[in-house]
Amino acid sequence: MDWKGIGPAKAVKIKAALELGKRIHVEVPLEQMDCSNSTLAFKAFQPVLSYLDHEEFWVAYLNHQNKIISRDCLSKGGIASTTVDVRLVLKRALEVGATALVLAHNHPTGNLVPSSADLQLTKKMNEAAKILDIRLLDHLIVSEKSYFSFADENKL
Repeated sequence: MDWKGIGPAKAVKIKAALELGKRIHVEVPLEQMDCSNSTLAFKAFQPVLSYLDHEEFWVAYLNHQNKIISRDCLSKGGIASTTVDVRLVLKRALEVGATALVLAHNHPTGNLVPSSADLQLTKKMNEAAKILDIRLLDHLIVSEKSYFSFADENKL
């Protein structure tokens, strides 16, 4: 509505069109999506994370075939950070019977370099998940067109 000629009604129509575009982008039903590599995981998270102006932290809970059981937003933060509780991630994993996880969050600035907090959280999550015999397959930092994969960069 900051632009001349865009009132509340038009703004709502534009937001609805953008949301439909995101939903159409995910052609495969969520339950059939495979997250066995970073490219496939990026496709699962890109529609929900790439266009945000604040950070969000999401988790894909996977079955033994690396298919998504559930994809949940666990945290919404500010422009530069968000927090997540390892216990809540693993509690949900046990509730849905997940055998593996893929973590993902966005950097609204477009900078895909992991922060020290990102590295620390990934290490902590990996260690905690191992105790419960749950595999952490990857942690992605997502931007509009690209991603950083902790697994691809041997940082898990």
